Amino acid sequence: MDRPAGPASGDVPALEIEEPVVPTVDASPYSFTFEPESTALLVIDMQRDFVEPGGFGETLGNDVGKLQKVIPPLARLLGAARAAGLLVVHTREGHLPDLSDCPPAKLNRGAPSMRIGDPGPKGRILIRGEYGHDIVDDLKPLGEEPVIDKPGKGSFYATDLGELLAEKGVTSLVVTGVTTEVCVHTTVREANDRGFECLVVSDCVGSYFDEFQEAGLAMIAAQGGIFGWVAPSENLIEVL
Repeated sequence: MDRPAGPASGDVPALEIEEPVVPTVDASPYSFTFEPESTALLVIDMQRDFVEPGGFGETLGNDVGKLQKVIPPLARLLGAARAAGLLVVHTREGHLPDLSDCPPAKLNRGAPSMRIGDPGPKGRILIRGEYGHDIVDDLKPLGEEPVIDKPGKGSFYATDLGELLAEKGVTSLVVTGVTTEVCVHTTVREANDRGFECLVVSDCVGSYFDEFQEAGLAMIAAQGGIFGWVAPSENLIEVL
């Protein structure tokens, strides 16, 4: 009986091995690549005291509406990050009820209508556990998402954020939140000194001042990305 012809001796078909696709985001000053399993989305200080009327931000004379524009794109990015399995970490700036962790240089600066610790429409201003200290409803953390309470501008100062990220094997950060020139910038600088690669999402960070927003983002990507990368949320969502 004739048998079907097989491959000639030694003529074994080569196996094609597909290279893993590394997510790449169109960003400034050049493309940002990241591994989802070693990347965390950091949501900085999206608290009622900063974002909503009656909070600390408004007592300083600021237009909180500028920060509220950040919420819709950040909510979309948050959903995409969760679906992609990224670690999501939230931060809140605030102080102990006795203000023992609030230095005079911070407590007594300027001439606001209300100071940190004073009673306001949303509870005591920037005090942990008060209604105003918590994160806005549209960006509420899920039960398993870490929430880092910090007494300063930077997310690494006097917190266990660094230890948490090391434990999770995180080497890249997608940075969002408020305000661009203060807590976001301070955190990105801290992260850069610690060796993290940072992508700042331009429409998911906000400032009370348009000129600070523009300058803050430009400073991050300047000189070949001296502190990190900058890109709009749509570019990141597209690859998540």
